[in-house]
Amino acid sequence: MVPGPGGVAARADVEPLVDRAWRSRSYREALTDLLDLGWLPCGVGDWAIALRSPGGLHAARVCPFDPAYQGFLELCRRCSSRYLPRVYLEAALAGGGPVTVLEFLAAAPDAAATTLVRQWEEDQGDAELAAVKTTALAIDEEYRARVSWWDGIDINPGNIRLSADGGLRLVDIFCMDGAALYGQVLKDAAVVRHRLPETNGGHLLEIPYLARETGPPELLALQEAWTRSDH
Repeated sequence: MVPGPGGVAARADVEPLVDRAWRSRSYREALTDLLDLGWLPCGVGDWAIALRSPGGLHAARVCPFDPAYQGFLELCRRCSSRYLPRVYLEAALAGGGPVTVLEFLAAAPDAAATTLVRQWEEDQGDAELAAVKTTALAIDEEYRARVSWWDGIDINPGNIRLSADGGLRLVDIFCMDGAALYGQVLKDAAVVRHRLPETNGGHLLEIPYLARETGPPELLALQEAWTRSDH
């Protein structure tokens, strides 16, 4: 955890979270804990649910399952950069998902986000952005060698957010090949259990994307394939 701005209000939001036994909490219990402390749901992505702190300065990201997010947290650890968000808390949950508390970031203006993506892709940014990209490429290579269904760096305007001080931040820039991963569940889920041991917590099929986009027959097929592989 790193210090950050906000004074007493900021500490009041984060301090109750620091010493909780997150590793014994499922992602559902983590969501309940945050709601009970006054955090409010503020967004649902493909892999995670976001909540905003009572004081408004922080966002918690709670995820049932997302191996790629560890790559992003590693990037934040290695780079102290204005292009990356402040991370106040990171912890593993029961079942393999992470809970992370970061500075709250709003949607960035479309033009500014598009410009930053172009600068990244065309290596036209400043030295600090170049350093983040160099580190991201190194992490991509490392994780690609050891994380099954790793899909690399995903830079698009949706990955650009706006901080309270008006700075642009990169978020969640690494991704998994979800189509291939869940295709393998249908084909032979035991392979997934073997290659991604963290999935054995049982939350692989509970990411928001599947709940939002999957039709009943496909969801049932995934559930049946996953249950069979547990025997």
